[in-house]
Amino acid sequence: MPEVKHHLEIKFGSTYGLEEANALMECLRNNAPSCDKKVLEFERDFAAYCGVSYAVTVTSATTGLTLAGVAAGVGAGDEVITTPLSWIATASAFAILGAKIVFCDVDERTLCMDPRKLEKLITPRTKAIIPVHLYGQCAEMDEINAIAKRHGVLVIDDCAHSPGGEYKGAKTGSLADLSVFSFHQQKNMCTLGEGGMVTTNSRALYERVISYRSLCCRVYGKSTKYLTIDEAEKPMGKRYWHLDFDHIGYNFRMTDAQACVGIEQLKKLDRNNARRIELAHMLTGELRDVPEIIPPYESPNGKHVYHIYMIQLARDCPVSKEDFMYELYYHKGVKAWSHYLPIHLSKPFRDMGHREGECPVYEEVFNRFVTLPIFPAMTEEAVHYMAESIKDVLAGK
Repeated sequence: MPEVKHHLEIKFGSTYGLEEANALMECLRNNAPSCDKKVLEFERDFAAYCGVSYAVTVTSATTGLTLAGVAAGVGAGDEVITTPLSWIATASAFAILGAKIVFCDVDERTLCMDPRKLEKLITPRTKAIIPVHLYGQCAEMDEINAIAKRHGVLVIDDCAHSPGGEYKGAKTGSLADLSVFSFHQQKNMCTLGEGGMVTTNSRALYERVISYRSLCCRVYGKSTKYLTIDEAEKPMGKRYWHLDFDHIGYNFRMTDAQACVGIEQLKKLDRNNARRIELAHMLTGELRDVPEIIPPYESPNGKHVYHIYMIQLARDCPVSKEDFMYELYYHKGVKAWSHYLPIHLSKPFRDMGHREGECPVYEEVFNRFVTLPIFPAMTEEAVHYMAESIKDVLAGK
């Protein structure tokens, strides 16, 4: 392996501090329970932040998408429409429920689902549409929601990259029938490596999600009524608890240790996102006059919170994507990446019959786009170094 000439710690994700450490120590003093009061507090805080009525913590965005699919009634014989550009879980969470995945191509500028290509994909079997707010930028939700409403289809938006992002003044988490977030270690806010959240304004969908989150549901007396957050905290008097099963569910519960960290991360989210945006604009400024690079497009309809900084190589760029990434990573110490392989061309989905040509825009752009790291603790020196490294690679230095 060639020796890296210069290296700065350029990575993805959020940062932890004393606030999270102190919260964890308090949780440990309380014996670090599973899914207890801190989980309830985190769910309430997150729902309020997004401007919705309900939030349910989960173990990951993948399990959150699965629960959203269950709540939406997705099953064998149904169709779900999503984008080919996301982590494979966006599609696999519904495929594992038995749904056929239909891929809608992307807009070349944002790389989010292109609403102009959506409506023709809807059939009587379509159960849900799954847009992704890619890299921190919102999809065109007004158009997507309008199409879904005309056809009586639910919208479940994947917000894994976009906590704190906005579309026409409304925060992600409030833009669809169900919304799913990730708190993985690489995301804009984190809960000890893994974690997620499902949000909704629908009481019925909320109760479906929370009732399937656990293998068993706490009920009282001989009732089969699921306890909501408020009901769970009311004194039970002479009523007694027992456990019963109304259906087969999962164990997708978050722990209080994760939740107490999430509470502190949420307090920092707007500040951290503002820093991401500042750094992204700085990098865009440094690359503006580089003809081989197309910087990220920012839709005027929303606030891009830059989970990742995405560039496209111009079609006449003399350096291939593979060589560009290799030189940046191994000679410059900059973790250039390719998020993500077209889902429909991955082996599991090829085995289901998907082929080249389904999503021609993304298939072409895939050969030219590169993702670069950005995170709140990144220094201006690191941004400048990354820009200069890009220029060096393009110049053959």
